[in-house]
Amino acid sequence: MQIIEFRPQGIYCIPGKFYIDPWLPVDRAIITHGHADHARAGMGSYLCHRFTTPILKIRIGEAIQVQDVDYNEAININGVEVSLHPAGHIIGSAQVRIAYKGKVVVVSGDYKLQDDGLSNPFELVRCHEFITESTFGLPIYQWESVENLNKQLQDWILKNQSFGKTSVFVGYSLGKAQRIMRAVAGMAPIYVHSSIARLNKAYESVGIVLPEYETVDLREDLKHIAKNIVILPPSLVGTNVIKRIPHMAYAICSGWMAVRGARRWRSADAGFAVSDHADWNDLLRVTKETGAEKVYVTHGQTAVFSKYLNENGILAEEVKTDFGVEKEEALMKENEAI
Repeated sequence: MQIIEFRPQGIYCIPGKFYIDPWLPVDRAIITHGHADHARAGMGSYLCHRFTTPILKIRIGEAIQVQDVDYNEAININGVEVSLHPAGHIIGSAQVRIAYKGKVVVVSGDYKLQDDGLSNPFELVRCHEFITESTFGLPIYQWESVENLNKQLQDWILKNQSFGKTSVFVGYSLGKAQRIMRAVAGMAPIYVHSSIARLNKAYESVGIVLPEYETVDLREDLKHIAKNIVILPPSLVGTNVIKRIPHMAYAICSGWMAVRGARRWRSADAGFAVSDHADWNDLLRVTKETGAEKVYVTHGQTAVFSKYLNENGILAEEVKTDFGVEKEEALMKENEAI
C-alpha cells in the first residue's frame, strides 16, 4: 500500500490529499519548519508546529491561513492520522508522522540530534518508511560537541579582544544566528542585523529567552560597536556594507567549515562548523533506529548516502527534490575552493 508519492509539486500523501513542504503552490501544505526551502508562499493553507507560525507570518505574510498544533498532537486529515514530532533542527522544526491502515511513514524534513538548547530535542519515531535528508551525508562530516564549539567561538572572541578587534559572526538568520547569540552571551555586547532581529521576535513571541542584543544599522556611524560582537546574515559577506565595521575579524559559522578548504571562503578570518543538520554518524543512527523497511534519501549527498545504506542492509532510494541546503551553506559550498 503506497501512502507517499513524489510529485512535481512536492511530497504528496495520497489518502490524506495533502503535501509536505511543497515547492509549488498547492491547496493544503504541512510545513516541517520555517526555512525558505521548506516553507514557501502561495499555499491555500498551512499546517505547522505552533512555534513555526510566527516565522511563517514574518516570512510569508500575516494574511496566510495557518493551523498550528503541538508536538505529538494527533489530528485526522481525510482518514489519515497526522502528528508532528521534534526534529531538533531549529525552533518549531518537526518530523511529520503519517499513519494509515496500520502503515506509518515519517517525513523528517531537516533534523539534528545535537541539543542546542533552543530547539526541542530530536525524537526518534519508528516507522515503516522514512524520508531523510542527507545534507552532510559524507563520512568527513562529524560534528564536535556543542560545548566544544561554543568554547571555540568564545576563545576566538577573546583573541580578537586582545588585538582590539570587532568579532563578526556570519550565520543564517533563522536558527544559526540565535545559536551564536546563546554561545557568546556575556562575552561582550551583542549587535545583530535587522533580518536577525526580526526573527528573534518570533523566538521571543513563543517564550524563548534570548541573550540581550541590539539591532545595528550598518549605514550609520559604527564606532559604538567596535571591539564588540556583531552577527550578520551571509548575504552581506563581500559587500561594502560589512567593510564599514571597524577593526573587523569575521568568521563563517556553517557545517561546511568542517572541510579545511572551505575556511578560505572569501578570505574569512575563521570558520566554525556550527550546523543545524545531522552529521554522518547521526544520519546513520537515525535511519537504522527508525526500523524503517525503506528509506528515501533527499536533498544533499543523496547518491552517496543511499548507496551506503543499500550496501549495509537498509533498502534505500535516492529521490530528487527541490529542497536546497540553507542559502548561506549553498553559497559556501559553491565557493569553498576559493
